[in-house]
Amino acid sequence: MALKNSINLGNINQMELQSLREIIGAHQTMACKFDFYSNQCEDPNIKNLFKQSGQDSETTATNLINSLK
Repeated sequence: MALKNSINLGNINQMELQSLREIIGAHQTMACKFDFYSNQCEDPNIKNLFKQSGQDSETTATNLINSLK
């Protein structure tokens, strides 16, 4: 899901920026873990579920980072 508008950094305070950093980091961590889990699975359905979840997490992190530019 892409953000419709970029975030104007002039309109957010340091606490909000730190929260965004934490959210981005959490999504990046989830992407790594889901990728690790997908590589451990033998069941193709579960493997695909983890792989898609990892891609979704990475996309969310990327979208948040891009919205801050």
